Amino acid sequence: MNRLLFITILSLIALAAVAQPPARRAEQAEQTQTRQQAAASGNLVGAAYRDFPTAQTMPADAAWRRDIYRSLDLSKEKNATLYYPVEPINGQQSLFNFLFRAILRGQIKAYEYSIDAVEHLDAKHQIRGKALMDKYQIYYESKDGKIRVNDADIASVGVDVRMYYIKEAVYYDQHTASFRTKVKAICPVRVSGLGGEDALRTPLFWVDYEEAAPQLAKLMLSASSYNNAAVVSADDYFTMAQYEGDIYKTSNLQDLLLADVAETPEAQRKEQQRIEGQLTQFQDHVWGRDSLAVDDAALEGLDEAAAADSVAAGDAAKQVTSRRGVTARRGSAKAKDDTSYTAAAAQKRQRSSATAPKQKKQKTQKAKSGKSSGGLSVRRERH
Repeated sequence: MNRLLFITILSLIALAAVAQPPARRAEQAEQTQTRQQAAASGNLVGAAYRDFPTAQTMPADAAWRRDIYRSLDLSKEKNATLYYPVEPINGQQSLFNFLFRAILRGQIKAYEYSIDAVEHLDAKHQIRGKALMDKYQIYYESKDGKIRVNDADIASVGVDVRMYYIKEAVYYDQHTASFRTKVKAICPVRVSGLGGEDALRTPLFWVDYEEAAPQLAKLMLSASSYNNAAVVSADDYFTMAQYEGDIYKTSNLQDLLLADVAETPEAQRKEQQRIEGQLTQFQDHVWGRDSLAVDDAALEGLDEAAAADSVAAGDAAKQVTSRRGVTARRGSAKAKDDTSYTAAAAQKRQRSSATAPKQKKQKTQKAKSGKSSGGLSVRRERH
């Protein structure tokens, strides 16, 4: 009976498979083939593009916040991982290539860089991938409404993307009693010329980091030049602030750049240090400074008079130490003499104690010999 039931179930399954419409079978076969081709080429589709959990979002009611704009020079060691490789190779690719591909797929949005140098992450300023390729002359092919572009053509622009602008928010979260730094937007910058202060910088587009974070969690970057096996996701790279960037602007009432406030490069560096110091001072004001911590920046701020006083104090301390050393040596010599004297006295006492028992023993033996020679016994009587 059980065998007959099992055969009946198998027959029904086979009939259901045969009865499936040919169009549906063809669609399933096409989807399977697409997944296999995508896996072979390294382009993930379907469930592979599900959003990853990202870092904690910044609360809207943060007790304190300051927005900072930084420029990341990709020629610096900490930022170079965003530039290489220019063209995808062995499963690795640059940040620009990854962002541009994600924009073409519609996974993230690009927003135009306006003349006021402020990010406008809204539908009014959104720019499509095709418009970006037309604007920056990236070659592509269009067929049946689908756009195809090679990595080499993207790299023709990406090779000049040697800088990024980022907007970060430094804030105090009163809910968790913690300071955090959150990247808010990213902008690739095309640099032409020999570099330096005279290089021509062309910002390309803004990307909302909060929107791009789930995708950036899938981009793996090299974390070390000495250990090629060490990798980190692009989201972790920005979340942990592993980049090195110079401040070129802060959110202010007049919307001024640092170049508007400080004209010379030296003045701009001083202004950057002043802003960095303000961030540190605010954090120290809330948490307090550890009494055992040494602030190297404070040492750099010593004037000549304070430095001279420090040198004089050091010389005085050396003199005191020298005098103490002489006194200690004298005390040590005196203690050594006293020790020698004490040792000699102890030896003398030892010799005396060793001699006394021998004399007493001789007297006793003499008394005994006297007693035996006379044949008399002496008895003391009590009175």
